[in-house]
Amino acid sequence: MTCAGHVTEIDYRLLEKEKIMAVKLRLTRMGRRHRPFFRINAVESRTPRDGRIIEKLGHYDPIEKDPAKQVVLSRERVQYWLDKGAIPTDTVSQILLRAGLKHKYAEQKAARRAKARAIARAHGKLFTKAERIAAEKAAKGVDEKAEAEAKARAEAKAKAEADEKLRAEAKAKKEKPEAESVPDKTAEEKAKAEPEIVEEKVEAAAVEEKAEPEPEAKLETEAVEEKVEAKTEAEVAEEKTEAEPEAKAKAEKKSKAKDEAEKKPKAKAKAEKKSKAKTKAEAEEKPQAEGESEAKEE
Repeated sequence: MTCAGHVTEIDYRLLEKEKIMAVKLRLTRMGRRHRPFFRINAVESRTPRDGRIIEKLGHYDPIEKDPAKQVVLSRERVQYWLDKGAIPTDTVSQILLRAGLKHKYAEQKAARRAKARAIARAHGKLFTKAERIAAEKAAKGVDEKAEAEAKARAEAKAKAEADEKLRAEAKAKKEKPEAESVPDKTAEEKAKAEPEIVEEKVEAAAVEEKAEPEPEAKLETEAVEEKVEAKTEAEVAEEKTEAEPEAKAKAEKKSKAKDEAEKKPKAKAKAEKKSKAKTKAEAEEKPQAEGESEAKEE
């Protein structure tokens, strides 16, 4: 029957008699954690993952650095099972193609895949994950480019506006007069007010010219003013002399009232003391009198 995982022709005839489902070429994981190692086996399609195998066909070591040692196959036995109709899984199919073993299942799968890709492109859809990622990156790149262009335009516009504002301020400073007569008014109000101010100045000058007296009249007016000032000074001195005795009398009255106000609480305190002493003396005399009266009665 079987020895060391090898199947004889008698065994295969027994499998055919029992009408077992198709044989598959698939991987069985071996090794340990973080150190995977796979065996390529011929297995009945209904067998579970770690179930009974029909034949060992080789192994696959993904951690091996040497490509020649990564895949080790018994090419004759693999070809035998492929000729008998064994179906390799997708992973095993890729391993066999890398090892140079072409089979009809890989060609059929490639044809189906090409047909599906053509249908997807005809409908304007993306077929593979790589195509979707590439399309997303391209769209993202376009969006980023548009955002960068919009940002650059906005910055250029802001810079131009700032330059224009600076130029306008510089021009306004040049045109602005050094000494402003009315700083709170606008330029239009200033322009309207300037002729009125000129007219008022002219009228004031004319009035001053008319009002200027002759030199003799000036002397007379000055003498009159000096006399008036002298009179007023004399009157002020007289008023001061008259007001002094009144002020003294008022001051004396205030001082007397103050002294009286200070004396009143003192007199009051003295009277209270006297009344207290009197009541105390009466209280002492009363028990003495009561004692004398009791002695007399006895």
